[in-house]
Amino acid sequence: MDTLSYKTVSANKSTVNKEWLLVDADGQTLGRLASEVAKLLRGKHKPYFTPHVDCGDNVVITNAAKIKLTGNKWEAKEYIRHTGYPGGQRSLTAQELYAKDPARVVEKAVKGMLPKNKLGAAIFRNLKVYAGAEHDQEAQKPRTINLNDIK
Repeated sequence: MDTLSYKTVSANKSTVNKEWLLVDADGQTLGRLASEVAKLLRGKHKPYFTPHVDCGDNVVITNAAKIKLTGNKWEAKEYIRHTGYPGGQRSLTAQELYAKDPARVVEKAVKGMLPKNKLGAAIFRNLKVYAGAEHDQEAQKPRTINLNDIK
C-alpha cells in the first residue's frame, strides 16, 4: 500500500496554481453572486485549499451595473462609514452608492464575505469589477465561469 497517497498536502505561495476567471453579473442577485465569487477568490473550490494561504483564483466581474437586489433593498440597505470625528457617521443607501459607482456595490458585498485580516485584504486585491461588459484583463485570457452551473 502506498503511504504517500495519505499525506496531507498543505499549499504555500510557490505551489499554488492561480488562474483568471471571468464572471458575468448580468441578471445575478447581489448576495448570491458575492458568495460564489468569495469562494472562488478564497480557493475553497480547490482540493488543496489551505486556510492561511492565498490559494484562490483571480476573478474579473463584468456587467456589475446589471446586478439585481430583491425586495426593498435598493432603498432600505444602508452602507455606513465613520469619518473618525465626533458625529462623523455617514451613510448611503444602495441606490445612492449604485448611482455613484455600480462596481462598488459588488466590491463591498464580496469584501464583506472575505476574512477581516491581512489575508482577506490580499485576497480582495485579486478581484477586478467593471460596470460594463469591457474589461482590461484580456491579456490574462480569463476563463468564463457560469455561476449557475456551480454546485
